[in-house]
Amino acid sequence: MNTITATEYKFQGQKSVYKGKVREVYSLKNDLLVMIATDRLSAFDVVMPKGIPYKGQILNQIATKMMEATKDIVPNWLIDTPDPNVAVGHLCEPFKVEMVIRGYLSGHAAREYKAGRRLICGMPMLEGMKENDKFPDPLITPSTKAENGEHDEDISREEILAQGIVSEADYIQLEKYTHALFQRGTEIAAKQGLILVDTKYEFGKTKDGKIVLIDEIHTPDSSRYFYADGYEELQEKGEPQRQLSKEFVRQWLITNGFQGKEGQAIPEMNDTYINSVSERYIELYEKITGETFIKADVDNIENRIQENVSNYLNQK
Repeated sequence: MNTITATEYKFQGQKSVYKGKVREVYSLKNDLLVMIATDRLSAFDVVMPKGIPYKGQILNQIATKMMEATKDIVPNWLIDTPDPNVAVGHLCEPFKVEMVIRGYLSGHAAREYKAGRRLICGMPMLEGMKENDKFPDPLITPSTKAENGEHDEDISREEILAQGIVSEADYIQLEKYTHALFQRGTEIAAKQGLILVDTKYEFGKTKDGKIVLIDEIHTPDSSRYFYADGYEELQEKGEPQRQLSKEFVRQWLITNGFQGKEGQAIPEMNDTYINSVSERYIELYEKITGETFIKADVDNIENRIQENVSNYLNQK
């Protein structure tokens, strides 16, 4: 199946290009950004060799819907979506931290807990918790924003302020926005019979100094969801929760001997597995949004994006 895993566009007024693990961001002269969600799959901060059909469209459309649903409480960078894989928004200077917030002892937090640690990013975790138990209150556990394929690293609020990565006034605002978004995301998830377990938010500053939400929000790549139905029963039995996130990819990689560590080889993902991941992402989309996923035309994704973006920019 056709996928888009890399782009080499020359848009009108283009100044520069930044290529992240999954998204490619084109900066234009009129302080606009064109963000393209590719079909690349990243796990353990490593990009997998093959793309996942429709993944970029899914991430972009979920993020768009969630930004629309939260713009009344937190301003965001988004202006328009001229293509299923593309978002256009305001140029921002990103903060060099990701605001991770955790409502439950899951994923990375659970792995830290199993290793005997009771502090994560300077935040205490209670004794006697089981994996996937709910925290008394959500914990903000920031990470540094990795560059050039490096791993994100946990960092505490105190370290962020001491190193001058973010000013105290700005960080207080980031915390406030993070809690507000997580509360709204929790409410949205509950309407779909889901639990928003943990997620991450990224923020930037516009040219006039306003802090806004950027990048993706409440997608299966940036968030972990449980099915609410059966959560309590599974916890009581000590059984794994039914998840909606890309954790299933991480678990498959772990089972096949890969956790992104030095010297480990990425296991082969055959076409059958790739298509099963695509189907899982479509399931995630439909469950998270409550809407039927409509597949975009993928006969020539590169040309489709070029045409849609160019037409949009010509009308500006």
